[in-house]
Amino acid sequence: MASIRRNKTSFAAGELSDELLGRGDLRAYENGARRLRNVIILPTGGLRRRPGLRHIAMIDGPGRLAAFEFNTEQTYLLVFTDGLLTVFRGDAEVARLNTPWDGAALAQLAWTQSADTMLIAHPSLPPQRLTRGAGESFALAPWRFEAYPFFRFGDEDVTLAVTGTSGNVTVTASAPIFEPLHAGVEFRIGKKRLRLTTVTSPTAATAAVIETLAATAATKDWDEAALSPVRGWPATLCFHQDRLVIGGSRDLPNRLWLSRTGDLFNFDLGTGLDDEAIEFALVSDQVNAIRAVFSGRHLQCFTSGAEWMVTGDPMTPGNIQLNRQTRIGSPVDRMVPPVDVDGATIFVSRTGRGVHEFAFADVEQAYQSSDLAVVARHLVERPVAMTYDQIGRLLHIVMTDGTLATLTLYRAEQVTAWTRQETMGLFRAVAEVEGVVYLLVERAGAMRLERFDGTLAVDAGVSEGFAVPAAELRFLDHLEGQDVTLVADGAPRGAAPVDGGRVTLAPPANAAEAGLGFTHLVEPLPPELAGQFGVRNGPVRLVSVTFRLLETAALTVDLGAGPRAVPFRRVGAGVLDAGPRLYTGDRSLRAIGWRRDITQPLWRIEDDAPLPMTLLSVTTDMRVND
Repeated sequence: MASIRRNKTSFAAGELSDELLGRGDLRAYENGARRLRNVIILPTGGLRRRPGLRHIAMIDGPGRLAAFEFNTEQTYLLVFTDGLLTVFRGDAEVARLNTPWDGAALAQLAWTQSADTMLIAHPSLPPQRLTRGAGESFALAPWRFEAYPFFRFGDEDVTLAVTGTSGNVTVTASAPIFEPLHAGVEFRIGKKRLRLTTVTSPTAATAAVIETLAATAATKDWDEAALSPVRGWPATLCFHQDRLVIGGSRDLPNRLWLSRTGDLFNFDLGTGLDDEAIEFALVSDQVNAIRAVFSGRHLQCFTSGAEWMVTGDPMTPGNIQLNRQTRIGSPVDRMVPPVDVDGATIFVSRTGRGVHEFAFADVEQAYQSSDLAVVARHLVERPVAMTYDQIGRLLHIVMTDGTLATLTLYRAEQVTAWTRQETMGLFRAVAEVEGVVYLLVERAGAMRLERFDGTLAVDAGVSEGFAVPAAELRFLDHLEGQDVTLVADGAPRGAAPVDGGRVTLAPPANAAEAGLGFTHLVEPLPPELAGQFGVRNGPVRLVSVTFRLLETAALTVDLGAGPRAVPFRRVGAGVLDAGPRLYTGDRSLRAIGWRRDITQPLWRIEDDAPLPMTLLSVTTDMRVND
């Protein structure tokens, strides 16, 4: 009979897919786990029960979240819902604006920000400019192009003729090309601009001449504004090298426009001088509808079929270069903006099953795209929102099914660790503002705005401190009629009903919190025994398990005979602690019984206690029958 001691010092590979149960030879197997729920992997390799969620406000239906950063001291959260934009600073609402985007349009919204202005685009609606004014006032209005980009749509044989070269003229087409929505749209004849004022028929319209025309005769030399109510509006946008970059539109999905340098709404190509606008199409052997443009080391274009690098230092009409890098593709049913993580760009694959890291390799002088979700494919299912918390080095991704996958990404220490966060409800959107992660959560058919709060141990929670011990906790109207988990003076007090937006504290407490409880789960992978002992199917006897803990107040462990709570003693004392305390050190538990099915976990941590738990390492002592 052989004795085996295994010391698991890291969870840096996170939760692994069951597809890897037979790959004990992988390093990820050694540092991974089979199930990790409602915990966060620390960059150092340990894991911790996730923070609770603080309730902020009830929200009028489904929506999307975005950060608006005016400066380092004034940051805001934008909540887009059906026809409404609500602005929060911290936990307080500071503005509410009507918008042109209904609920169906929200999925395709794209935005970019510079200083006090955010530009917001949708391929079927005029782009808007959100500006912050004095006294935390906000205004939303359409932006005006100083010069439109132009494109020749339709049959190249169609001609246009005008009745004059200046003033108000009549424009006649040789074939039907005009629509009622063309009223107000700019055209060019012989590179000279005029604006249609009324459309009288599919072949005739009146126009006001902006630049004196060269002639009145019918000509094929004409084009129209590439962005308009007829042809669609920008699909995505960003700022790069002091230019506004527009990636695609409804009718020109693979076209890229870059404004004049320092003149962000001027897309006049001029004569091709270095500071003038740039325009080109992404043409290749596959569909390349632009889904995102991102300003990183280079201008990056994420399309429905591939990823592209646009170079030029600086970019000018004469030296710009376009090179396809990888062939992954991005989602087309909604916008999931890429995020920057330590110089690499993280984006979601078109299949909805991959999360890729688009990083520049100096040796190859090209971008590579590695799939961060390859070992945890079961956690990634059609992401709908994504954000990165740089302080915690956590990438949060909301899935269509309402779960939240969290990736701890710390490249220097080779930490790529997935976990899943679950709650009594469904996660619908996520955003990060100055290190604070906000979420839209659907609970009981209603949408709520909540944020992760390290001082809370419950979800949808509120907390309050009192100058003198109080007998009730208020501000729980959003949980009316529900039984909530109650914590008073740092100790759990079980469940309590919410009545009139309050819960009773008996006995009174100096501080209390209440909300919805959640359970964290840590389940290891089956032990890999084949390599050293030539035995794969046991039987195995677990002798003992030692958990190294850090500032832990509660631990419930199942070693095969059912869950049991681990008691903690005061340092230097011989009696059990009367209340929860933070324990740091090792806790060893003995186990009995032989196991033939070693695909089942040898131990399991599952606990709903609203108390902190941090696990640093696990040492298992086993015996294997030779």
